[in-house]
Amino acid sequence: MEQVKVILADNEIPRQWYNILPDMPTPMHPPLHPGTGKPVEPQDLAAVFPMNLIEQEVSTQSWIDIPEAVLEKYLLWRPTPLCRARNFEKLLDAPVKIYYKNEGVSAPGSHKPNTAIPQAYYNKVFGIRRISTETGAGQWGSALSMACRMFGLQCRVFMVRISYDQKPYRRMMMSTWGAECIPSPSDFTRAGRRILSDDPESPGSLGIAISEAIEDAVGDENARYSLGSVLNHVLLHQTIIGLEAHRQFEKIGEYPDVVMGCAGGGSNFAGLSLPFVRDKIHGREVSIIAAEPASCPTLTRGPFAYDFGDTAMTTPLLPMYTLGHGFIPASIHAGGLRYHGMAPIVSHLVKEGIVQAQAYDQIETFTAGLKWAQSEGFIPAPETNHVIAAVVREAELARQEGKEKVILFNWSGHGIIDLPAYDAFLSGKLTQHALTDEEIREALKSIEGYPKP
Repeated sequence: MEQVKVILADNEIPRQWYNILPDMPTPMHPPLHPGTGKPVEPQDLAAVFPMNLIEQEVSTQSWIDIPEAVLEKYLLWRPTPLCRARNFEKLLDAPVKIYYKNEGVSAPGSHKPNTAIPQAYYNKVFGIRRISTETGAGQWGSALSMACRMFGLQCRVFMVRISYDQKPYRRMMMSTWGAECIPSPSDFTRAGRRILSDDPESPGSLGIAISEAIEDAVGDENARYSLGSVLNHVLLHQTIIGLEAHRQFEKIGEYPDVVMGCAGGGSNFAGLSLPFVRDKIHGREVSIIAAEPASCPTLTRGPFAYDFGDTAMTTPLLPMYTLGHGFIPASIHAGGLRYHGMAPIVSHLVKEGIVQAQAYDQIETFTAGLKWAQSEGFIPAPETNHVIAAVVREAELARQEGKEKVILFNWSGHGIIDLPAYDAFLSGKLTQHALTDEEIREALKSIEGYPKP
């Protein structure tokens, strides 16, 4: 019988997260204070995040211990299996072995609890009583709702309005775990009211929801803000995915030629790839590829620039690939990954040529996701369909080159709560959608005059 799953025992779970910052071949540009133009100091962030997470954000240690209380929660679904997609391989009929980390086995159904659990834990230890956050498609909001409940914290989630309307089951999950879910833009905050006064029918965006959540948190001394992607400490927590995969490949005597993940803010992609990026920096030959939507082509068509992380310009200026903080993605797109920027760590690695980026149209991604569901059985999240499309393209490249390849990718979440998007695809309501050059030039006007990294 051929082996399909590579399993780690509970006592084999990694006990430290990996921090790539000390291994970067060139130093990263620092976040800037928008008022002074100088690098941000930890105290500048104290009203937004608890200091124990700020210390992780700026840490120069390569390895950081995972607290026992966090490991205890991780073991509810981790270590996740490394699976061989033999049925998909047969369908593609190319000289490739395809492995994937199944992050859809967590309770909320995605990789997001990998950082939601530690963020709730560190806030609790710091004495915080309530966390405010945003969510796009709902994966992050549901994960943090569960984590806050586990550590006895209140949770308020600002959910991008179009997702709030299109994905009722995600907000029902948040309510089930005791969180308060508010459609964004809302009249709950100054930022939301300003957006609604200009456009009462605004579909919302992740940048707007971030602005509302930050404003809500800094107005309450017992509350702090939590972000599900982009920041260094978020990517740090997610490295448990790649660290497990590393051990699982050692068990079967394999090593990937290509490591891939979908990328919106960068957390699931970085979580899988950073331990392999470390190998590449130290001389190992491996390709690292980020797959993003053609409708939000941050890495492939945006400039590397300083920009705000949110629409209301309340965050520090971050050095990253960006489409401009005023960018609002088209609502006709059915998947997630619709954030105007990209994690500074991922952006730096792309700029240095260590990571490649590719963009995929939503028709190509759903076509790939459908092939996956009809061969492997599991229905992927629309976000995950982007990396499956990248796997299809990589397999075709291997066939053309006549080279055998081992592909590893992150199956970042299931799509059981995203079936209306599949229904739209199957009924022909989705269309190809890519930003025009004019739309990008217009969006980038919001960062004119900002400092250059």
